[in-house]
Amino acid sequence: MSYFGELLPPTFKDEVIQWLKDDCPKTDVGGFVVGSKTESATLYCKSSTVLAGVPFVNVVLEYCNLTVRWLIAEGMPIEVDSAGKVVVAVVSGDARNILLAERLSLNILSRASGVASASRRAVAIKQAKGWHGYVAGTRKTTPGFATVEKYALLVGGASTHRLDLSQMVMLKDNHIWSAGNITNAVHKARQAAGFSAKIEVECQSVEEALEACAAGAEIVMLDNFTSDCIGEAAQQVKDKYPHVLVEASGGITEETMGEFMHSSVDIISRGSLTQGYACADYSLKIDRHV
Repeated sequence: MSYFGELLPPTFKDEVIQWLKDDCPKTDVGGFVVGSKTESATLYCKSSTVLAGVPFVNVVLEYCNLTVRWLIAEGMPIEVDSAGKVVVAVVSGDARNILLAERLSLNILSRASGVASASRRAVAIKQAKGWHGYVAGTRKTTPGFATVEKYALLVGGASTHRLDLSQMVMLKDNHIWSAGNITNAVHKARQAAGFSAKIEVECQSVEEALEACAAGAEIVMLDNFTSDCIGEAAQQVKDKYPHVLVEASGGITEETMGEFMHSSVDIISRGSLTQGYACADYSLKIDRHV
């Protein structure tokens, strides 16, 4: 399994450290209470999930001068049995620093693991269907937390889709209405995008998709098509423009996504993978000395 932490730029650490500064901008009375004596703490997972977010948590712990020993590798499934919890890692250092790092670390892990777990389930549906295409997220991410959520998609086995507005051109209904029509929008976008960025167009009908292809779009999104008509609509596009990728999106759920996995569909994107996902349950407990 690939370690996606090597994708992250050095600047991601600055973002994580800022979260810690936001959480403790002045004084920490709780830290004063426990002081700087050396302690160890155990990180538990209390719900079945996929472990994700490790590089971000490592930054928190390192900044707080803590050491950590991970007992489960990122990307591995965690199955919680009748005992109710699984040991994930052991953290050591000053007691006040353990508690300073605690909540931010748990917030990152719970959310990242939630995205990774939802992604893993979606990819499992793809594999069970033997479908050739990509399961992807969308740009529906939490402001300030998108790097973690997009990273967690990869850990779960899904594709990120575009990371931000600069990565790929997506022309949606508002762009098209403002530009006058699909052809105008695509041609103007190409002036700026050149050869180095793909252009995708959100389409409400097969006719719009064919216009987008004729104008030079490399990807067309068939938006809010029903599962009954998506296969035929996508095939009409492929028959005339076999090189164009077809994406299905809009209202697709974990329960229904298998119905959209036609041979003529290349991508299925779901905003729910990074919006409205269920968080995993983690806790960090200082080891008690009896």
